[in-house]
Amino acid sequence: MRRRFITLDVFTRKRFAGNPLGMVFDSEGLDTQAMQTIAREFNFSETVFIAPPQDGGHRASMRIFTPGSELPFAGHPTVGAAVGLARASGGGEQSFVIAEKIGPVPCDVRMHDADSGFAEFKLPQLPQAIGDLPDVATLAAGLGLEPADIDTDAFPPSRWSAGVPFAIVAVRSLTAAAKARPNGEAFTQAFGQGGPAKAYVVCEQVAEPGHQLHVRMFAPGIGIAEDPATGGALAAFSGLYVAHKRPADGVHRLALEQGYEMGRPSLLHLTLDVEGGRLREAAIGGDAVVVTEGVIEA
Repeated sequence: MRRRFITLDVFTRKRFAGNPLGMVFDSEGLDTQAMQTIAREFNFSETVFIAPPQDGGHRASMRIFTPGSELPFAGHPTVGAAVGLARASGGGEQSFVIAEKIGPVPCDVRMHDADSGFAEFKLPQLPQAIGDLPDVATLAAGLGLEPADIDTDAFPPSRWSAGVPFAIVAVRSLTAAAKARPNGEAFTQAFGQGGPAKAYVVCEQVAEPGHQLHVRMFAPGIGIAEDPATGGALAAFSGLYVAHKRPADGVHRLALEQGYEMGRPSLLHLTLDVEGGRLREAAIGGDAVVVTEGVIEA
């Protein structure tokens, strides 16, 4: 069967930057194995499959696959799919709900033109702390760094989840961030507690003025050696940010840069609504632009 698809670059307004996404429409009749096979064929960090919703109040249902496994929720697929769905239904400004495995995800979209737009979604699940990480020496070894490169004052190393768990580690400089890499079995020992090893590396030094944080994400255990932009990790990190930085009550906006070391610069927008010292609500937004369009036989 011939099924429509598009690819988008997400968290960027420029083609061939940001994080690529495969988006397959008309996915009815595809089983899990077929979707996983197609995701490996695209070989992007994620590919999404769109089907009619079971709830009439939703725009679409969506499943998300990395080259190695299915995810219940992810940020760059949600932003990209929201722009792709708005494009397919006439553009302009739209608000709708995408049903993901984690639950319904409300999205707002503003199209810039026929092939690009900005989308923002509210986190379907607020982040929670889910555990500590090993000692600094173990973490540094896992990333091919020295213990002095780890910045426990900026953010304490810890595991958080807003639907998908991530180990979060801060480093002291852009130089340390640039040197970081998954270091074989040491990476698994440092970050593999409770599932495939995933590390979100955070730095308060930034490459461009106006940005607040520089980040990288490694997840070789699910087929992603490095991700150019990771909304699911940012969702998890939002909990650590509020817990450690203790921003005042009100709305706070952060701009995070990612993908620079890969030559895929990305810009992610995080909005935090803090009430009573706690995170009441959070949203992630970014741009996306269509790159290719066609059909796939599946």
